[in-house]
Amino acid sequence: MSKLIAITGKGGVGKTTISALLVKNLLDAGKAPVLAIDADPNSCLDAALGVKATGTVGQAREEVRGAASSGAVTGISKNEMLQMKIEQALVESDGFDLIAMGRPEGAGCYCYANNVLKDVIAEISSNYPYVILDNEAGLENLSRRIVQKVDLLVLVSDGSNAGLNTLQRLYGLANEMGMRYDKLALVVNRLHSGVLPARMDEIKAATKADMAIGLPEDPEVAEIAESGGSYLSISSDNPVYMKLSVLARGQ
Repeated sequence: MSKLIAITGKGGVGKTTISALLVKNLLDAGKAPVLAIDADPNSCLDAALGVKATGTVGQAREEVRGAASSGAVTGISKNEMLQMKIEQALVESDGFDLIAMGRPEGAGCYCYANNVLKDVIAEISSNYPYVILDNEAGLENLSRRIVQKVDLLVLVSDGSNAGLNTLQRLYGLANEMGMRYDKLALVVNRLHSGVLPARMDEIKAATKADMAIGLPEDPEVAEIAESGGSYLSISSDNPVYMKLSVLARGQ
């Protein structure tokens, strides 16, 4: 059965970087193949992994809707056509594959595409021992029930007081939504000192988190971000990469 790690938090805290580094950790630990799901409409996980997503679920939704309204869908159901196009959007790479949610190209919501995506993910994820889900800010995608259960929920923040407050709010929201997860990890990113703030002991206890990890500001991570490179090329002794290995080892 697949192990699913979902990464979420407020905008700009480094969720995609962490998602990409977790993919690398899993690959380096011999846990391939990995399915990476880019559920952020901005769709930047592909670049962080050094691949290019040429199609998205959002685009597939619009193509199928347009074909159906014009009467061009014949010999196949609308549902089957959308499933086919979503599967065609899957990017295959060495040790991992990626599928991007993208953004809707026209009016309307993702409701229909979400239902199909949920079914497709359930089907294709069975081929992968590990799945990484990179979410948009907040818990929006998880609230859409694209996935039914998470093995590890990772809440990411920066070290600011407001950021730490957001961790607690996200935890409260997750419980209000009745989210199901086996383990909870809190990650505080880009710490100047590399040491977790003193408040984290209190927050870890309040959220009943299984672990709390502090990631230091790191020049190699910053260089990869600025150059638009792939985080799969990061040094094996990089401190951020090494600290995240505890999340991969625990799965």
